[in-house]
Amino acid sequence: MTYTARDEWEQHYGEGKGWLRLGEREQQLLAEHAPVPEGGGRALDVGCGTGELAAHLVGVGYTVDAVDLTDSAIARAREEHADVEGVRWLQMDIERDDPAPLDEEGYDLITMRLVYPFVRNRGRIVHGLGERLRDGGALVVITPIVENTPAERRGIALDEDEITLLGAGWKTVERLDADGLAFLVMRGPCHLDTRAVEKRPTTGHALIGALAVVTDDASRVLLGRSRRGMLELPGGKTTGPEDLAAAAVRELAEETGLIADPADAHVVTMLVDDSHGVPRLTAVVRITAWTGTLANPEPDKFDRWEFFDLHALVCVGDVFVPAALALDAVWPGILPDLPPTTSYPIAADQPPVPGEPAEATRLRASMTQMVIDGGWAPSERLREALLTVPRHRFAPEANLAAAYDGGDRAVITRYDETGTAISSVSAAWLQADMIEHLGLKPGAVVFEAGSGGYNAELIAHVTEPDGRVVTVDIDPWVVRRTRRFLTEAGSGRVTAVEADAALGAPGHLVPRGGFDASMITYNCWDVAPAWREQLAEGGRLVLPLEVGGYTRAVTFERRGQVLHARHFTYCGFVRDQGQQARTIPVVSLLDGGLTLRFEHGTAADTTGLEEALRGPRHGFATGVTMGANAYFGSLQLYAATTLSGFCQLAAHQEPEAVTGIAKDRDAPAITGEASLAYLIHVQTKNGDSPQDKEWEWTVHAFGEQGPKLAERLAATVRAWDRHIRADDNDQHADPVLTLHPAGTPDGALPAGDVLDKEHCRLVFRWPGRDVVLPGRPVERPEADIVAEGV
Repeated sequence: MTYTARDEWEQHYGEGKGWLRLGEREQQLLAEHAPVPEGGGRALDVGCGTGELAAHLVGVGYTVDAVDLTDSAIARAREEHADVEGVRWLQMDIERDDPAPLDEEGYDLITMRLVYPFVRNRGRIVHGLGERLRDGGALVVITPIVENTPAERRGIALDEDEITLLGAGWKTVERLDADGLAFLVMRGPCHLDTRAVEKRPTTGHALIGALAVVTDDASRVLLGRSRRGMLELPGGKTTGPEDLAAAAVRELAEETGLIADPADAHVVTMLVDDSHGVPRLTAVVRITAWTGTLANPEPDKFDRWEFFDLHALVCVGDVFVPAALALDAVWPGILPDLPPTTSYPIAADQPPVPGEPAEATRLRASMTQMVIDGGWAPSERLREALLTVPRHRFAPEANLAAAYDGGDRAVITRYDETGTAISSVSAAWLQADMIEHLGLKPGAVVFEAGSGGYNAELIAHVTEPDGRVVTVDIDPWVVRRTRRFLTEAGSGRVTAVEADAALGAPGHLVPRGGFDASMITYNCWDVAPAWREQLAEGGRLVLPLEVGGYTRAVTFERRGQVLHARHFTYCGFVRDQGQQARTIPVVSLLDGGLTLRFEHGTAADTTGLEEALRGPRHGFATGVTMGANAYFGSLQLYAATTLSGFCQLAAHQEPEAVTGIAKDRDAPAITGEASLAYLIHVQTKNGDSPQDKEWEWTVHAFGEQGPKLAERLAATVRAWDRHIRADDNDQHADPVLTLHPAGTPDGALPAGDVLDKEHCRLVFRWPGRDVVLPGRPVERPEADIVAEGV
């Protein structure tokens, strides 16, 4: 007897049936191999039935979460153990339901008694349970085995091959006997790194076949554990004149029992590689719909078939090379370290493939609420987009919790050879804030520089039903990945283009009159002329602009040839890789212990500075203090835009004693002739609570001109404190900023501090700052000091 449906289990428990009672030997083994941690422990009993094991665990000192698929089992458990305290009875399908009710802190013990043979997706469930174990915790599986089970009941037992598979991927596995039951104690889930492997050499002259990529209603992918000890996709060779899509559909039915219509089979990529020197051509066939019940019609070839979470594919052990390459063709980047291949993507007319676990819906709602509570998504359309667009499907390598982190966490999707992040799905609050400030309306046509898919889909949702997005990226891998994810889960209203985004969108994709809005999703040292030229009059451009090494997402509005800043948001993004990518001048000092970064693009003369740094250090208090959690990003930007000779001083390997700057931290600085001054904050009050702590801004200086440079820095801090700073971190004053084309004459610029880039001229006008017209001396240190009352 093997139940497969919930109603069969409901009937079983509803009729008063149960299972083999918990034996004395099982209790002894639990006490010996899974004792309660000192101070108490928490246990999870999966498939608790009527609750006998859960009640026992409570009796020996555990606090227990007892989970079962059926209402009737939970009802009986509550009734039969009404006097037992310390147990939560939870009706939940461990394979399908949202695991939100489970304890977030994890468990010291997880038990599966007489349950494991009934689990369909065994590898995925054991993987997930292993991730819920606390350090030192154990997963205990108690199960009948085939050799001790009558033939007519062997559906509820495990054979030796299944027991071996169950124990794979654990640091230690102890197998004990509990009166004929296998008692398995597994500790230390050490998930096997995924590795693409080949089968034995073929005797043919060439190979051609088709692989079916199939997902369930939770977007998990179907893989079979073959008798060769590797995971494979359904598929095989063609027969006669059979087309590749039909071959994939036929093999799917023969190997798994699932039925697909050839109209729902789409050849998306052709892969060319070799197997032991023999040419191999593999068609990757995406199945978008299917029916039937998953089975294993060819047990001589496969141990079992099951659906795997995409993010877990990095630790599933050996995968057949063509299957690994096919998975990468559908979800680029999902598997690491693949062998070389030649891929020919095909523009198949594939519809989106729906599906997500219940947990994703809950986490997406939680993320959205955090964004709303932070004030970053006031418009209803944007809120609806955050609730609707499946963020996790654009970052399949991340688990759901990471994909839907509502804080500052971005999902890094690509690194360069140095380990630097070069592509990511940005933090949700920042994406929302930037989209909100685009001021989008239904039907808007929007340009996006820097692809990934999710951000573009949010914009497409906000501008529905007729709006569209053109997203451009210079990285072919990113564009391929974006196109695939848009095909899998997109609206069909986003066009991904491989090109240098600094050149704008291809002409045929630019609407007459320009884009209604544009959004840049990587750090920009400069503003490309194309972004202004392709923007409609009155349209908004939002981009992360680097100023002095500090990044702000600035919302600009076009008025003729001038862009006017309307909003600033503190942020950080990956850097530009295209035509506008820049190398920042860096000067190394004291054998690499210190570096000066000239973020404005021109390095100052540092002759004699090394000698000055070996001399005395002067300290100057500014009198400006701040408490814990105070925001001082506006001070950084103020200093970077108002001080000539501005740079950043970073400490690396040398002791703090030289500069007072902690290792791997930096400080705003200005240089003079063989002299340097920089700004740090020093703690002046301590206490048990954050409210009792205080820091003061202090200027340190080296060299003969150091004291004068320090006075300029101190005056800047005091001016910031007087005119820019606010008690509310969200209320610091922003500058009036305008962006003008490069070559604009000084006389055509408004009054303010001018910062020249290659393609534009930025003019900053800060509150309380008395500045002269461009082209005339801006900084007169003595006058500045007098003006600030120093």
